[in-house]
Amino acid sequence: MLSKENRLKKKKDFGKVLKLGKGFKQKALLLKTAKNDLPQTRFGFIVSKRTAKKATDRNKIKRQMREIVRKNIGNIKKGYDVVVIAWPDIKERNFKEKSAIIEETFKKINFLEK
Repeated sequence: MLSKENRLKKKKDFGKVLKLGKGFKQKALLLKTAKNDLPQTRFGFIVSKRTAKKATDRNKIKRQMREIVRKNIGNIKKGYDVVVIAWPDIKERNFKEKSAIIEETFKKINFLEK
């Protein structure tokens, strides 16, 4: 499970990232990133009803994305707030494909430390 200090919780934090953040679209995801003044990177996940009708499906997608980020948290640059928005296409993909998409997106935007 992704630790509490690595999660975006408050609505104002999500709003700040969505309004001021830089966006990156990759296949079934949209990433919005904004600098924060903290020693860690925080993540938030959005899966809309348009993406998955059932709440259980939306929560499953969020849990999977949190797990992918948790596995890579040691390699991710510090000091950012990130919101990951899932598009409807993500529902059709399995865990490995989701993992590949997220990791590919992080590499593409140079978000992983060497």
